[in-house]
Amino acid sequence: MAKPRRNDLLIPLLAVISDVVAIVASFYLSYILRFESFVASWVPVTKGFPPLMAYLVGAVCIAPVWVFLFSRRKVYRTRRDVDLSLEFFHIIRQVSFGMLIVLGLTFFYRAFSYSRIVFVFIWVLAVVLIFIGRMLVLAYEKHLYRKGKELRNVLIVGTNHLAQDLALRITHQPVLGYRLVGYISEPDQRIESVVSQRLGTLEDLPAVAEEHRIETIIVCIAAEEKDKLATLFSLMEGKSVQILLQPEVIGITPARLRVEEVFNTHLIGVKDIPMSTWSRIAKRSFDIVFSLLVLILFAPFAAVIMVLIRIESGSPVMYTQRRVGLEGDEFDLYKFRTMRVDAERATGPTWTKRDDPRVTRIGKVLRRLSLDEIPQFINVLRGEMSVVGPRPERPEFVDQFRNYVPKYLERHRLKTGLTGWAQVNGLRGEVPIAERTKYDLFYIENWSLKLDIRIIFKTLYAILFGKDAY
Repeated sequence: MAKPRRNDLLIPLLAVISDVVAIVASFYLSYILRFESFVASWVPVTKGFPPLMAYLVGAVCIAPVWVFLFSRRKVYRTRRDVDLSLEFFHIIRQVSFGMLIVLGLTFFYRAFSYSRIVFVFIWVLAVVLIFIGRMLVLAYEKHLYRKGKELRNVLIVGTNHLAQDLALRITHQPVLGYRLVGYISEPDQRIESVVSQRLGTLEDLPAVAEEHRIETIIVCIAAEEKDKLATLFSLMEGKSVQILLQPEVIGITPARLRVEEVFNTHLIGVKDIPMSTWSRIAKRSFDIVFSLLVLILFAPFAAVIMVLIRIESGSPVMYTQRRVGLEGDEFDLYKFRTMRVDAERATGPTWTKRDDPRVTRIGKVLRRLSLDEIPQFINVLRGEMSVVGPRPERPEFVDQFRNYVPKYLERHRLKTGLTGWAQVNGLRGEVPIAERTKYDLFYIENWSLKLDIRIIFKTLYAILFGKDAY
């Protein structure tokens, strides 16, 4: 998987900082204008001079609210094709809504009466300063792209008229933040509009995407070739890449569907990278803090568990098993041993069954309370797993499931986890893997930190009152 671009973190961070500074500055300057400038002589202050700190505290309190409002408009992301006039009016609308919140809050604060003139100044200055800050951040981002830095690698599939047009735009407009690596086509088909490298046929797509760190694939094929889509999706199953599709391929037009506008062209987003840079940071931070707390709290119990395992069935007390994680990478998963040492010597890799005779007495208790999973928090700290995510499977089972379970490999677009959406919805044990996969894919497409916390609470409830663990 392509590593996150530095500007995918830097540009949104600069935009947030710029907005916060603009908001605080608008409160400060508005106070100065009203109470310490010529305005005070034109419009006399009749209710006394309020403390500056009260306005600054208000600015600090309201800034997160405004940042949240802006984030809902998805302004804190990279590679935005900004229309300055639209951006200005969007800022006016969001600042106006934010000012209504400010006015509502002041209604409940009775220590002194806020100046209405100050609020007018805040509204005007916030709009102007936020707009200027956004333009400065945008200019810096475009500067990076002009220098060829942090460009997103794009691959085109097909050579039709749209492919020719997009190849020309991407090549000659690096300020959009993309780099055309090449294109995939049949041997007798070429993109002639620019000097662009043909990198192979459709069957070469996975290798090309891996070698060139492709992050966006734009599919431009004729409507009569739409059967190739199934092949393309199959080849890229489980890969964290963005796939954009020419609408005409499936017989729909932008007027009938809400689509993305990229390179001034309407394209259908049929697959995207599941998590933004900020989302990855939030999820990873949560994983580290949560795992450290669990390991510290359970340290005394872990010592007792290891002693009991040793007494009943000897060494080793820990069990490692090869599992498949993010992007198909394998890792050693840690568990407390709950079976006999030679449990799979005769049968080879098999799934655990209810009342499995291979499970030890202490193992039954550990499995019932899911305590055998505690060592996997070490995997989380190592970055091999997440607290919440699709459960990791063994390589032998992955090789089986990928052949008959639709979209099974898509589970590997996110880190695997100790618990997941499928598990808290009762899909454990001998439930068909196809059903679990549907829930795993729902989680991947709808991830949020709120959903992770919800799953953790549902997991605790299932451990205490559920009957599916064995």
